[in-house]
Amino acid sequence: MSLARLLETDSKSLRSMNGSRRNSGSSLVSSSSASSNLSHLEEDSWILWGRIVNEWEDVRKKKEKQLKELVRSGIPHHFRAIVWQLLCNAQNMPVKDQYSELLKMTSPCEKLIRRDIARTYPEHEFFKEKDSLGQEVLFNVMKAYSLVDREVGYCQGSAFIVGLLLMQMPEEEAFCVFVKLMQDYRLRELFKPSMAELGLCMYQFEYMIQEQLPELHMHFQAQSFHTSMYASSWFLTIFLTSFPLPVATRIFDIFMCEGLEVVFRVGLAILQMNQTELIQLDMEGMLQHFQRVIPHQLDSGPDKVILAAYQVKYNAKKMKKLEKEYTTIKSKEMEEQVEIKRLRTENRLLKQRIDTLEKESASLADRLIQGQVTRAQEAEELYLVKRELATVKQQSEEASAQLAQAKTTTRQHQPHAKGAPRYSEEAVLQLERELVQARLMEAESQCALKEMQDKILDIEKRNTSLPDDTNVARLQEELIGVKLREAEALTGLKELRQQVRGLEEHWQRHLARTAGRWKDSSRKNTLSELQDELMSVRLREAEAQAELRETRQRMLEMETQNQIHSNQLRRAEQESRCLQECVQTLTVQNKDLLGQLQEIKRRQAEIECKSKEEVMAVRLREADNIAAMAELQQQISELEIQKEEGKVQGQLNHTDSSQYIHDLKDQIAELKHEICCLKGQRGLANQPTFDGIHIVNHYAGHDGSYQSSDEDGVKGPSLLDAQQSSRGRIRLRPNLGDTSSEDEDEEEDEDEESLRLSVPPSGGHKSTTV
Repeated sequence: MSLARLLETDSKSLRSMNGSRRNSGSSLVSSSSASSNLSHLEEDSWILWGRIVNEWEDVRKKKEKQLKELVRSGIPHHFRAIVWQLLCNAQNMPVKDQYSELLKMTSPCEKLIRRDIARTYPEHEFFKEKDSLGQEVLFNVMKAYSLVDREVGYCQGSAFIVGLLLMQMPEEEAFCVFVKLMQDYRLRELFKPSMAELGLCMYQFEYMIQEQLPELHMHFQAQSFHTSMYASSWFLTIFLTSFPLPVATRIFDIFMCEGLEVVFRVGLAILQMNQTELIQLDMEGMLQHFQRVIPHQLDSGPDKVILAAYQVKYNAKKMKKLEKEYTTIKSKEMEEQVEIKRLRTENRLLKQRIDTLEKESASLADRLIQGQVTRAQEAEELYLVKRELATVKQQSEEASAQLAQAKTTTRQHQPHAKGAPRYSEEAVLQLERELVQARLMEAESQCALKEMQDKILDIEKRNTSLPDDTNVARLQEELIGVKLREAEALTGLKELRQQVRGLEEHWQRHLARTAGRWKDSSRKNTLSELQDELMSVRLREAEAQAELRETRQRMLEMETQNQIHSNQLRRAEQESRCLQECVQTLTVQNKDLLGQLQEIKRRQAEIECKSKEEVMAVRLREADNIAAMAELQQQISELEIQKEEGKVQGQLNHTDSSQYIHDLKDQIAELKHEICCLKGQRGLANQPTFDGIHIVNHYAGHDGSYQSSDEDGVKGPSLLDAQQSSRGRIRLRPNLGDTSSEDEDEEEDEDEESLRLSVPPSGGHKSTTV
């Protein structure tokens, strides 16, 4: 059977197939929709392709050229499924067994796949209805592949290729063929997120246009009509979205046999067929022509465009060379992008550093100003503190003078105390008040003096922490130097700009003078041109010098700023070290103070224990005295009873018992005197102890009695009752002692300790001590 007959048979079968597709709309889905009355030619084609399928290995090895010609003429519809699988070696792939397991898994691309399914072949019967069998199997295949190849995942253009495969074969076989196409036909590189392979295809296709259609290429360049604007969908979908489905299917037959070469050929053939119309259109017109006019040109069939495609010159070696050039260009672009990214990062870091240094400079300036203000305020506070200290010292001196005057007055009254001890109670109280006030004023003066000294020490410490005058002067000198350099730079820049403006004016005048010289001789014209070039060179030289000077000035400014920032950082580090040393010193002082505080607490606890023991001892002595008083009272009562008995016996015996009675009275008087002494000791024992001034028996009651203290006035009524009947005059008796003076008398030495006020009762005495 001759090759011409085979081609004629296949073309007739394809036309009959296309007619049946137009009538039914679903003949691409199922093999059962073929016509029942096949012609003899179709029977011969079936026999031929059946023989090829059965003897595929031998035909592929021995008759590859004839096989390519048969595929270019078209594969019968009923053999497409098996032939496509044989062409890409997709039989018995291991991934086919994993398909059912993949469908049970969940893909992260499911939402995107569901969204784009309705956009895939929206007018085809197999995929038109929502949730139909076609949409479901398309979703299954796309989901399974997104799980197998997670790097690519899902791309919208791949759904059209999978949809065409599902029109010819079941979903498991379509899945295997699609996996093979992605792996062996460069489709995986096309559908990667970077789409590097698509850029290579655009570069190669643009070179072919430039080489074979230079006029059209120049028109595209003039209109800024890039190749990717019309050809990217050709490579991504193998013309399935650009041409009618029968034409795209025929081209896909050739693609399964020869790869992406057919896309380059068909694309260039389409441009050759429409070159005349495209050159006359602008960008929008060309886009409309590609979308609306070119698809209808192929309604008559694909034979014309396929024949034109294989008349296009395609050099595989040249395509490899272009691939290497594109790889080199892209690598350089990547290096440039990396370098640009690095420079941008460095620029951003430098800007951040400059901003940080500017902030630190402003902060240091603020701290300097704040330090000067703080120093002025503290100087004023120091002056006020010194004034307050002088006032306190004056008050202390006045208090000391008053105290000396009080002591002098006390000494003057001492001689009179021995001879005439009769002083009024008001004088004694006045002396006591003056002494107490003098001591209190002295204590307040000492406290105020100590506070002032602490405040002075604190201010001195704060003054030492402030920056000294040398640092301030150095900063001011640096600031003045920077401002001077900036002023010089601005002045130089202005001068350069004036020179440039002067040169420009001179150039304009020169142009005005030479405007009418174009009619002169060629020699004069050449001379004028040389003068023009000389003037241009001078202008460029002036501009270059200005730029160089400005650049040097900027470099000088940057160096100055760097030096200033380095000084600021050094000063900041010094301050940080000083602060760390202060913190360490304060930590040590805090530890010492905590140790002292613990020692004071321990001593306080010991003192409290001792005071409690003393109180218990005093209470025990008081209980003993009370028991002794009770025994003495019992003896007195017994003696009185004996007295009465003695009187009765004397009366009975008519004897002289006066001597006996007198003895009894003496004993009773002695016992009462002992009781009074014991009660007096009890009152003294109950007196509380003080660290400072203690006043005892400082007032007299209305009944003439004297109380030892507020507590004794409540607790000791028995002692006062014993002395109500005996009132005496107040006698001022000095009882002062001072061991530091040995040249004066004993009574004068005891002057600074206390004043004793004695009242002579009938059976005892009372005393008041300051």
